[in-house]
Amino acid sequence: MKIAQVTPLYEAVPPRLYGGTERVVAHLTDALVDLGHDVTLFASADAETRARLVPVRDQAIRLDPEPLKSDLAAHMTLLAEVLDRADQFDVIHFHTDMVHFPFFRGLADKTITTLHGRLDLKDLPEIYERWPEFGLVSISDDQRRPLPAANWKATVHHGMPGELYRFSPRSQGYLAFLGRISPEKRPDRAIEIATRLGKPLKIAAKVDAADRAYWDSVIRPLVEGNPLIEFVGEIGDAQKSAFLGGAEALLFPIDWPEPFGLVMIEALACGTPVVAFRCGSTPEIIEDGATGFLVDTMEQAVAAAGQAHTLDREAIRARFDLRFSATAMARRYLDVYGDLLARRPFAAQVLDDAPIRPLREARSFALRA
Repeated sequence: MKIAQVTPLYEAVPPRLYGGTERVVAHLTDALVDLGHDVTLFASADAETRARLVPVRDQAIRLDPEPLKSDLAAHMTLLAEVLDRADQFDVIHFHTDMVHFPFFRGLADKTITTLHGRLDLKDLPEIYERWPEFGLVSISDDQRRPLPAANWKATVHHGMPGELYRFSPRSQGYLAFLGRISPEKRPDRAIEIATRLGKPLKIAAKVDAADRAYWDSVIRPLVEGNPLIEFVGEIGDAQKSAFLGGAEALLFPIDWPEPFGLVMIEALACGTPVVAFRCGSTPEIIEDGATGFLVDTMEQAVAAAGQAHTLDREAIRARFDLRFSATAMARRYLDVYGDLLARRPFAAQVLDDAPIRPLREARSFALRA
């Protein structure tokens, strides 16, 4: 199958530090190449990929030191490059929300769009009502709740290469918080849980400009005034195995409808259990009492974090391998691509030209997953 992967340009593929969408695109792209498909990645020039790269910007936007940048102009260039080459692909897989809809309306039947963000925002329902011809993939079933009537084709949970994270059979006795300092991620809850247990907490997180006031007024005083808390700062993939693997548990005390939460499966890959508030996607990702604990209150969270060391870390890693590997994710997407090809008006011509091997491969891979 000839597949185009179209990623946002905010982070490198994969990101150098924090970043979810571009990291997933990197893992999916390489896994599809490993499964024998012809994949082209449209991304910034600093991407690292086993696919054919079409660079559309010299570097990813967030870490570009230029003080004046146009996100819109960069993504217009991206879409123009994809449109110029559209006839080269069987499937064009967008990860750019809805920005491509007006430009690819005549090609909607060869596209699939994975939505990576929250969908409970004003203006979104009108967009998906205006362009219903675009098939959508959710990254959790819960993500769909604000838009139940949208043109959903599948839910595909994220995955990542098993070799990217080292399994750690024993922890070093601290709790971990990994992600972003923001009110909805609730690092304040993580600090309270650790403090009430008397356990060390390491926080590895970035602080966006939009969240600087929250960091300065709420979180920094809690960190600086507590000897149990260590603020590590933003880390990349190279540091995550040691950081997550050494933790007794990852605290995921969110207070918003998290569409997926990549850090949860990063922890599972290291064998580290996750204590997560029952919100958004967490009941789909964490198996309560097996790979972590789902909680509804702070009292439950404190109790769960105190019990996390009793869970079997080898079993946690095994569940990651079964459910969240990059290969499993790619095979599920191949099933989506196969369905897309089968529904196209000219499917018979496509199958005559290349017989039906790509479609059969897609369904075969999905069945084996």
